[in-house]
Amino acid sequence: MSGTAAATGSASCRFAHYFVVCGLDAETGLEPDDGAGESFDQSPIRRSFKSKVLVHYPENTDRNPFRKDAVNMLCMPRGLYFRTQADRLDHQFHSFSIASDDGTRSYGFVHTFYEEVTSPQIITAMQTLYQMHQVERQSSSSASSPSSSSSSASSPSTSSMDSLVSSLEESDAESLARVSGCLTCAGSFDPARDTLYVSKALCLLTPLPFLQASRQFLSQLHQAVTSHTAPPLPLESYIHNILYEVPLPPPGRSLRFHGVQGPIMCQRPGPSELPLGEYPLGEAFSLLGADNMVQLLTCTLLETQVLLYSQDYQRLMTVAEGITTLLFPFQWQHIYVPIVSAPLHHLLDAPVPFVMGIQRREGAQRSSLHLPHEANLCFVDIDNHCVEAPEDLPVFPDQTELIQELSEVLLRFGVPPQGGVITKPTTSTTSPRMSSLVLEDLMEDRRNGNLGGEELAVLERLQALAQRCGGGKMSDGAKTLGHELEEEEEELKAAKLNIQLREVLAGRFAAMFGRYDEFVIHSALDLDSWLSNREGTFSFDKGSFLSVQPTAHLRFLSRFLETSMFSSFVDGKVISRWADREPLQQLFDNRLEKERLYDTDKDSYNCRYRKCTTLFESAQATERRLMKADHTAIHPHLLDMRIGQGRHQPGYFPKLQADVLAQGQNTNKWSSRVTASRRTDPKRSAMTDHSGGDNEHRQKHTFAKKNLHQSKLLDPSPQAVTQTQREFVDGLLSECRLKTKRMLMERMGKESVEFGQGEANITGLQENTLIHGLCDLLERTWGHGLQLKQGKSALWSHLLHYQAAQGKTDTPTECPGSNASEQRTFDDGTQLLKGSLIQDMRFIQNMSECLSEVGQARAWIHLALEKKMLSHHLKELLTNQELLRQLYKSHAFLLCEEEREQFLFHLLSLNTVDYLCFTRVFTSISIPYRVVIIPMKKLSIAMATVDPWVCVSGELGDSGVRQIPKNTQEIFFQCKNLGRLSTLQLGQENSGLLAKCLIDCVMVYNEITGHTYKFPCGRWLGKGVGDGSLERVLIGQLVSPGGEEDAGRWTGTPPELSSPSQSVRIVLGSLGSRNRMMAVEVQEDVREAANNLVKHFHKLEQERGNLTVLLCGEGGLVLSLEKFLLHGFKSNRLFQRNVFVWDFIEKAVVSMETADQMGDLHGSTLTKGPPCDSLCHYVNAINASPRNIGKEGKFQLFVCLGIRDRLLSQWLPPLAECPLTGRTYEEGALLRNRPAVHSLCRILHTLNEFTITLETALVKGVDL
Repeated sequence: MSGTAAATGSASCRFAHYFVVCGLDAETGLEPDDGAGESFDQSPIRRSFKSKVLVHYPENTDRNPFRKDAVNMLCMPRGLYFRTQADRLDHQFHSFSIASDDGTRSYGFVHTFYEEVTSPQIITAMQTLYQMHQVERQSSSSASSPSSSSSSASSPSTSSMDSLVSSLEESDAESLARVSGCLTCAGSFDPARDTLYVSKALCLLTPLPFLQASRQFLSQLHQAVTSHTAPPLPLESYIHNILYEVPLPPPGRSLRFHGVQGPIMCQRPGPSELPLGEYPLGEAFSLLGADNMVQLLTCTLLETQVLLYSQDYQRLMTVAEGITTLLFPFQWQHIYVPIVSAPLHHLLDAPVPFVMGIQRREGAQRSSLHLPHEANLCFVDIDNHCVEAPEDLPVFPDQTELIQELSEVLLRFGVPPQGGVITKPTTSTTSPRMSSLVLEDLMEDRRNGNLGGEELAVLERLQALAQRCGGGKMSDGAKTLGHELEEEEEELKAAKLNIQLREVLAGRFAAMFGRYDEFVIHSALDLDSWLSNREGTFSFDKGSFLSVQPTAHLRFLSRFLETSMFSSFVDGKVISRWADREPLQQLFDNRLEKERLYDTDKDSYNCRYRKCTTLFESAQATERRLMKADHTAIHPHLLDMRIGQGRHQPGYFPKLQADVLAQGQNTNKWSSRVTASRRTDPKRSAMTDHSGGDNEHRQKHTFAKKNLHQSKLLDPSPQAVTQTQREFVDGLLSECRLKTKRMLMERMGKESVEFGQGEANITGLQENTLIHGLCDLLERTWGHGLQLKQGKSALWSHLLHYQAAQGKTDTPTECPGSNASEQRTFDDGTQLLKGSLIQDMRFIQNMSECLSEVGQARAWIHLALEKKMLSHHLKELLTNQELLRQLYKSHAFLLCEEEREQFLFHLLSLNTVDYLCFTRVFTSISIPYRVVIIPMKKLSIAMATVDPWVCVSGELGDSGVRQIPKNTQEIFFQCKNLGRLSTLQLGQENSGLLAKCLIDCVMVYNEITGHTYKFPCGRWLGKGVGDGSLERVLIGQLVSPGGEEDAGRWTGTPPELSSPSQSVRIVLGSLGSRNRMMAVEVQEDVREAANNLVKHFHKLEQERGNLTVLLCGEGGLVLSLEKFLLHGFKSNRLFQRNVFVWDFIEKAVVSMETADQMGDLHGSTLTKGPPCDSLCHYVNAINASPRNIGKEGKFQLFVCLGIRDRLLSQWLPPLAECPLTGRTYEEGALLRNRPAVHSLCRILHTLNEFTITLETALVKGVDL
């Protein structure tokens, strides 16, 4: 009992956890591997059969229980294979990874070889199978014989092959006799002539990825089995040694232990170095190339679904492990199964991000793979050196410079950066055998640095001789020595290349996230309160972080900040206030602190690309450890074995003696001391272990969103598969809830309002990122359990099937809630159903964008979201139950009614906010618009006297002048997408005195998205009334769908500022109201308007709102300056008609020009100069404009031009000091108050640092 306790108790600090042998169990016989997907048309020699775990030692360990089925499946993913002496019998090496529920991984290293079959029952069964195969082939070729169909009805897939031998019917005897001579074809087997071999696997399970050491140990073990001379000790001694007597190397140290034929080195990085990563990155780069590897890294960082594809299992592991080690300091949070064997192919249905690898069958093509998820899939064909990335993949920051730096590192090590290089096959290399103890000692002394000058010179001469002569005329010892030295050099070179490539990427992440901790939000008082409010709190200020990043990096960074790996990383930083930091995060933080000490560049965010400067230093530590061992494990030794056990039989792996391998024998005092010391200090062990250390305090407070049980993923049993699919369904529903909540919080959050003019919108970048995530979620949801698909998009495939089904019905089905009022007729007579799912589909299909299936699905989602019809459309789509059952398997999310309803309810919540995602993304399409002029009700008859025209302008352009037909108040036209509408020019051609009308507002309808824009006017259009304007520039606002003004009350997005209404103008213009205007209020309005402009320009360019609204809208700069200039304005008019600021400006300019001509300013303190000249020039140019925009329009143009050309602050002093001002304004007017004018000039001067671009509609027709 004490031995067992020692074995299990020290498992966490042992080099290896388990030794496993998998292969053919002669007692159970042959069982066909049903899950291999192979045809029974193949010869039995070419089929696969089920393998078994024959033995594993020890039986179990406490913290890492042995998972028999998973290990068997990953040791022999294709099952057992048989061969004859006519086939190649190469041995193969591959590795695999097993994840546990707590996120830790263990690694398996497998050496597969062929062993001669000695069981007569197996040989007979194989012969019988082959003869049956021949009979079936002949039977299928002769279709006329009815007896042939009955003879082929028996399937060998339901019973063991031993029972098949006795079940042969006598009627088949003749047939078997006929084909017995036809055994010379490919895959034939004749026991009288052929020797039968079967595959067997030796596996070592380790807690850390000791690839090279494990590979060498297994290779030496196999060499001992095939050697004609017996090894120095029974194999049990070497296996017992590595299981119980070889400890993990201490961090920052190397360890030497002994295999069957020679010493083996392993090393482990120190706490200040990158974590252990022995998988050869050089091989991954040589297969795919630097460009493809960076693209694959980008896909992995953005948590797309990554599927690796290769004939070689080890290549799958090399690329998967390589790309995950490059993620430092981040960690992959989702499904990670680099080798998916045939029984696990249901995992490809997983509707979550994953990294998986499947083997390419010989002769198989990419087109033969039917994958449920392809919309966001990164498909990596390793053997053909290509990467198929998802559409619209952002570019990695500084990608060109990064690829250049990686290429330089690769070239230094002789690896071509363009990729496409066929690397060495993963058959295990023959480990050199030391032919004499003298040479072995010499090699050990060289490793330890114990050789003197003479001995070292002799060793170097031997090495040079080995390289020069090529081994042709040398002794075996010299050849072996040369080979050993060459292998050492290759191993060291690969290790150094690994470190340098990883340091380049670690340097990039340090540059990108060097000050990430400044944006971490610590809002909770203690860990428990933070955990309980985890979903409702923001732990990272994404907006502020993005605002200081280079513009070219924003698309990638905005999407990366939404990933689970970044959230987990930030959570780790938050939780480190109460618990120990994770080793990876602590290492990254320490590196950042060190860099800040030496970084003199204050502007660290916008600095140019800097190459990694620690490449050679980082590689030196690894080189030192590999060149000289720090520790040596106890040598293998004789065990207490029974007589006759451990006998050597060349070519056969022996039956191991279980009693000496099931437990440790406590013969190694040094190892026991190490074990005891580590048990007494678990915290030290946890802090120093980069990969497998566990922190009990952290595990107690698990905050990562782990919905999946990783241990169940590798269980192919029906119960486990059902549970996994159930977890997928729950995970999709939870993700939908979190995504919609996040989108609503971003839209309606306080932070968004504070940075805008009452605008709770996030536009551009962040909105696109969140909606892209929603599109990805919908694609994965619709791909779950899918069994019939057209194209790459699962959602669009369903929509096409629905469209086809609707087309077959005689009468079109009415949408729930639709009515006749929702139909509108085009000029060509066709009808547009505003709420129709099918109509939206047709519009997408007819777009001129040439979109793929994935692009069409995303466009449809964008359109439905903008129309607030997404939940409605999807609900309609899912009403066709017959189609659902036809397209989906029973476990699919869409067939789970309760979860489906909750999913649609979460999507329905998005209707509470306004989106312009379709309008802003698809900018080159043609959109139908309808414009309606609404006059004041009392004066609507006056519309008959005017001849109006309109020109609608938006973010993307204008419609041009559109003449409204006579005696109508509306026009329908189609033009290129204008984007979000901002201004509308309204004018009339008739300049007669009777042609005038009081316009209430103008409504513009986007007939595709359903958006309605209101352009308030409230003023006259015509000569001799109001300000005599024949043209108005109106500012628009987006109103809720349906056009009701009060509907804005329930929408979460406050309306934008609109044109100043007539009531506001009356207040400004009337004499009674003018006297009541408070100077303090007027000045506050000016400051607020200027402040809004400053905040506008301090936002990210993609996040800015409409500048025209801030200038000319209600509460804008134009209106606030008009209030300022109207304050204290005198009027001699008796009937209190409106007065206009433009009248004063015109008279002031005339006064200045007259005084200039007379050469006398009547004692004024005003000095003639450039400000006066420019003021006169601009006012005259505005008056000379052919546009009849009226006095209000001219003043608006005056302010806009002045602020654009940075002249407005210079014009106010000449106006204030003009002699006319004293006669026109009262004593207390703001314009006659020097401090007030000076303050206003300073405010306006602050706007001079910004580049203001005016819409064409505002400045058209002015010649400066």
